[in-house]
Amino acid sequence: MTDHIQTETAGGVLRIQFNRPDKRNAISQEMYQALGDALVAAEADESVRVVVFRGVGGAFTAGNELADIAATDVLTPDGPTARFIGTLIDTTKVLVAEVDGPAIGIGTTMLLHCDLVYASARSKFGLPFINLGVVPEAASSLLLPRSAGPRLAAKLLMFGDVFSPQEAVEAGIVTEVLPDADALRARVADRVEALLARPPQALAAVRRLLHHDDAAGLHARAKFEGELFSTLSKTPDAQAAIGAVLRR
Repeated sequence: MTDHIQTETAGGVLRIQFNRPDKRNAISQEMYQALGDALVAAEADESVRVVVFRGVGGAFTAGNELADIAATDVLTPDGPTARFIGTLIDTTKVLVAEVDGPAIGIGTTMLLHCDLVYASARSKFGLPFINLGVVPEAASSLLLPRSAGPRLAAKLLMFGDVFSPQEAVEAGIVTEVLPDADALRARVADRVEALLARPPQALAAVRRLLHHDDAAGLHARAKFEGELFSTLSKTPDAQAAIGAVLRR
């Protein structure tokens, strides 16, 4: 497992940490492979009841490594990105996110698969896919309209602007906003402890009810998004937009 993804399992919790601060925790293909491996292992471990995602260095994740998008098809159906998205869809564990700083691209779309999302006031969110000449992934084109409503979802996806934690709450992406990183860490620890105090079978059953009947539709939408993403990423518009960002 790459050092850029750190994992720790203890007391019924798998903690997954993005650890690439020099790149604002941008996710490479190697990191996606490690993320998928971690979730597959958690699914097989009956002692794990909760998975917590967090980042280091004042960032959750800046999203996909743009150099990977420019160089290869990052959403090939059998590739590590698609596999990670699939594990997010299929997991039966309670997913909690601790967001401090930027959560961009898949840093936002993956939150739509989490059951509880806590963010610091300095966090910021973004779905900049359209500005790169591509489309969103992780079945977000299906999940975001459900949580935010069609008008707000269209605004966020069609303009690709960065938005605040308060706007993320309005969009149904974030559960609660905390004033700073310390308060965020304390709140997540408290909420995870509270989850573990609930009857295990009942908690698992509640999560199953919340996600019942979703998997097939989410997999189908993620596959369709991936096909569109792959096609568009090869166009001159996308190559020019991605190249411009990489040259900054």
